[in-house]
Amino acid sequence: MVLHPRFKGSTHFKDFWEKGNGKQLIEFSGAEVSFKDFEKFADYYYHVDETGDEVVKEVYFIKKFHEASKEIENYIRNGVSENDDIPESAKKLFLQTQRKPDWLNEDLLKYGAELCMRSGLDALISLRDYCLIGGYDYAYLNKPLIATEALKKGAVKRLSETLDFWVNTTRYHALDIHAKGYEFAIKTRLIHSYARLSIKKHYQNWDTENWGEPINSWDMMATYIGFSLVFLHSLQKLGNTFSVEEEQGIFHLWKYVGHLLGIPGSLLPDNKKQATEYFYLWTSVQPPSDRDSVLLAHSLLNESLENPILKFQFQRKNLRYLHICCTWFLLDAEVCKRLQIPDVPNRNGFPKTKRLINIIYNTLVSRKARIEAGNKRHLKVLKDYLRITKNSNFH
Repeated sequence: MVLHPRFKGSTHFKDFWEKGNGKQLIEFSGAEVSFKDFEKFADYYYHVDETGDEVVKEVYFIKKFHEASKEIENYIRNGVSENDDIPESAKKLFLQTQRKPDWLNEDLLKYGAELCMRSGLDALISLRDYCLIGGYDYAYLNKPLIATEALKKGAVKRLSETLDFWVNTTRYHALDIHAKGYEFAIKTRLIHSYARLSIKKHYQNWDTENWGEPINSWDMMATYIGFSLVFLHSLQKLGNTFSVEEEQGIFHLWKYVGHLLGIPGSLLPDNKKQATEYFYLWTSVQPPSDRDSVLLAHSLLNESLENPILKFQFQRKNLRYLHICCTWFLLDAEVCKRLQIPDVPNRNGFPKTKRLINIIYNTLVSRKARIEAGNKRHLKVLKDYLRITKNSNFH
């Protein structure tokens, strides 16, 4: 199959890159966007993590699910050696992920983690109201979510899982071999493989030519650019500044997470310039929001109403209103209209106040204190989410 940048002439593509957030990303990063490298990347639309897929076939498809999970957990926590009598695919995966790549820089990982932590609630606003909901505008990217019936599972559970993954991969030493973030990366990699193989087996209408392979490497790259480039852009919009080391650190951190997840190294950007150039090419194969996108976006918006963390209905309605304000502030108006985000009165009030408070807070409070406070906030929000999703009502 030969892929072309089929939407490069479309209104949604041009608006984004010539007038919207895409234009801001180019200015923010100094990127030089063109289609000269398109062929280099296009093949990854039909490329998947075969190592992960083999592990699922050799471990999960042969045993009961809980037995297979226990076996994998044992490998994650205790490690695997050349002489172990275990399935070849598992040996290959763990020998590869237990060996730290030559390019890995521990100082940069630390800076990346610190930026995530010190961003506090802004980090969570960015992930939810820019990265996640903005991603729903790319119709083909969402097809695996629809195929695996993520909508039935509900946004509370999905948000809880994303938060759990993000918090646990962005703390100090989280990605050391056998540590919590490392464990999350390996498990997420195998969940992707499991989902991909299940889609290929059970979902008859999968349109490989247009949608690519389910959870393909190129889509994975775009998702991880969401956690680095888009995340940084969002923090900046909310009035945060970051040092050169922190900026390099965030790309380095997600490059390493991507490596553990089996994303090919040539797809993992080192800096914002590369990330914007890579992202530009990928967006040219994605159509704008469709019906599924709107359903996913509304499921996320209404999560605040369904979520029992806040006790009273008026609190939940207010939280939903604040998220809608942030979504309009962070995303292009065209994207919000396509996703049918409700228009609300005085929608710039909260984000602009937040921006002003951030500028003052970041001037007056030491970096160390901000890291500690932000980390505490993240752990508190995560604890609340895990408490309610452990309830059987949220399956």
